[in-house]
Amino acid sequence: MDINYLLFLQNFRNSIHDAWTPFMEWISHFAVAYLLIIPTFIYWCMDKKKGLYTLASASVSIAVNATLKLTACIYRPWIRDARVVPAGDAITEATGYSFPSGHTTTATPLYGGIAVSYGKKKKWIALICILLILVTGFSRNYLGVHTPQDVGVGLLIGSASLYFMYKLFRHLEAHPEKENIWLLAGLIFSIAAIIYISVKPYPMEYADGKLLVDPQRMMRDGFKDIGMLGAFCISRFLEKSFIRFRAPGFNVKGILISAAGVVPLFLITKLLPNPLTSLFGSHFGAMISQAVLIFFIIFLWPAVIRLLTGAKEA
Repeated sequence: MDINYLLFLQNFRNSIHDAWTPFMEWISHFAVAYLLIIPTFIYWCMDKKKGLYTLASASVSIAVNATLKLTACIYRPWIRDARVVPAGDAITEATGYSFPSGHTTTATPLYGGIAVSYGKKKKWIALICILLILVTGFSRNYLGVHTPQDVGVGLLIGSASLYFMYKLFRHLEAHPEKENIWLLAGLIFSIAAIIYISVKPYPMEYADGKLLVDPQRMMRDGFKDIGMLGAFCISRFLEKSFIRFRAPGFNVKGILISAAGVVPLFLITKLLPNPLTSLFGSHFGAMISQAVLIFFIIFLWPAVIRLLTGAKEA
C-alpha cells in the first residue's frame, strides 16, 4: 500500500514533467537547513521563553527520531522496491535508514513551536505553520524518499515533543528549582542513547558488492542529532546560571544585534564540521560541531546580547 502510494505520486510527477519537484525540494531542504534560524531569532530578539520552548521541543524530537531510526533500521523505499525512483536531487539528503522521517520530525516542532507560541492570538500564524508542517511531510512522499508511515510517525514524534515540552514548561513556571533535574535527565538520555547506538548491531546486507546502508554513516548522523539534546541541556544550564539575558524586543537594536548573530551562525554551520571531523573523527566531529552550534545559539550569543544591552532577567 505504501509503495503503491509512492508510485502513484511518481506517475503524477512524470505526467507534469516534474513541474512541482523544485518547490518540493526547496520546502524539504528549508526545514533542515534554515528553519532553525526562525526560533533562534525569536529566542534572541523577541521572546526568550517562546524561542526556548521551540528549540527545546526540536532538540527532544530530533534526538528521539535518531534513536528510533537507528533502532528500526528500515531501508529507503527505492531499496525495498526498485520501481521507486526519487525525484530530482532529493536522494542526496535522503541518506541511510528511512523510518521515521527526519525532515518531518524536525519541521513539526520548529513550525509547531511557533504555532503554539503565537497561534492563540494570531490564528493565521498557526494556520500557516500547520500548513508548512503538512507540506514538508508530504514533500518527502512526493519526492519518493519516505513512505507515509515514515512521515506519520515523524509527525507523531514532533507533536508529542511539543506537547511534552509545553507541559514541562508550565510545570517549571511553578517549580523553577526543578529545571536542573530535567536538564540532567536530558543529558543522561543523550549519553545513554549515544552509547546504545554505538554498541547495538546493524544489518549488513549487500547489493552488487556494496552495503545497502553504511551503519557508520548512520551512526555519525545519530551522534550529531542526539548530541544536539545534550548540548542544549548543558548550554541552557550555563545560560540560566551565568547569563540570564533578556530578549531586547522587536526593535531596531534588538533586530540588528540578533541579525548580526546569524553571520557566525552560518559560519559555524558551514566551516566547522570538516576541521572537527579531521581532529576528532567522523562521529565525534559531527557531534561536537552540532554542540558548538547549539552552544552558540543558547549561551554564547545571548552573552553578547547581555553585554550589549545590559538587560537581565529578574
